[in-house]
Amino acid sequence: MSSVRLAQSYPSIWQRPILHSVDLRIFGLKYFHRCMDCAFCGDQCCEHGVDVDRDNAEQLNGLGDAFETFVGVPREEWFEDKVTADEEFPSRFYLRTRVKGTHCVFHDSTARGCKIHAWSLRQGLDHRTLKPMVSLLFPVTFELGVLIPSTEVLHQSLICAGSGDSLYDGAREELRYFFGPALVDELDLLRESIVPPL
Repeated sequence: MSSVRLAQSYPSIWQRPILHSVDLRIFGLKYFHRCMDCAFCGDQCCEHGVDVDRDNAEQLNGLGDAFETFVGVPREEWFEDKVTADEEFPSRFYLRTRVKGTHCVFHDSTARGCKIHAWSLRQGLDHRTLKPMVSLLFPVTFELGVLIPSTEVLHQSLICAGSGDSLYDGAREELRYFFGPALVDELDLLRESIVPPL
């Protein structure tokens, strides 16, 4: 992995995860960033479920009957039973969403996209307060303090990978939200130093 150490460490808004390095491939690898404008993927990235911080899962469970009805699946079926310890998640634990049929339990099979995202918009909420951070950062993620391309990109299994915006450009505003403008400023400078101008 071609990673470089950042000038400082950047904790998330919850103090975890903390990013201290970046894999330079996020600046060069590309994908179709305008997700809801895509007419060819069938929401492939929603097929496998997603890791959700335990506190985030409890927040979703606490939204009540109206959200449960909107999801269309009983809340006791939203998450796998296993709770995994992981120091990089804000609560130090995460759960995984279940797959129902062919996609994540929160996938909207009629209107496309994520029902957590859609619910947030309908309620006038910032979707980033409810939607899992791992989903929002995709197709970049974090591992042992390093900002890296998601596995699906590296394994070339992501149908929308290969052309379009860089992984970094697609995740840039979410990185700003979760880790602050100083991280984005440093990553912008790093990108400019390694990616030749068009």
